[in-house]
Amino acid sequence: MSSGHSQADASSGVLTELDHVGIAVADLHAAVEWYEEMFGATVLHWERIESDGVDEALIKVADSYIQLLTPFRDDSPLAKYMDRNGEGIHHVGYRVDDCDQVLEHVKAQGARVVDEHPRTGSRGTTVAFLHPKTAFGTLVELVQE
Repeated sequence: MSSGHSQADASSGVLTELDHVGIAVADLHAAVEWYEEMFGATVLHWERIESDGVDEALIKVADSYIQLLTPFRDDSPLAKYMDRNGEGIHHVGYRVDDCDQVLEHVKAQGARVVDEHPRTGSRGTTVAFLHPKTAFGTLVELVQE
């Protein structure tokens, strides 16, 4: 970094925290068992997200999560993603204070979005996804708790 700014000046702007890393897995229970065996991690939250066609298991890491995801419908976006890419990191979720405000800002700045308007995510959060095409190949999720 040669921007001339010190680390004390660094800011992540409207991104307040890393909320989670979403990992696509073919077998949710096998993935959970692996995290338990390897790291002694336990699942904090299980949820079926009907609107996205996925089952999730959340493992807490400090103030963030590992979100293990598996599709339960063949027509879910995650199933289609896994057909093309297999298992692995699917997206990164960043916490924001106001999902709607940040979403409108990024759209005004030319970002392509998956969600035109915020919607309900897991744990009762408010979420919106930004398309990887204008985010350097990363599917970005904005998460408001």
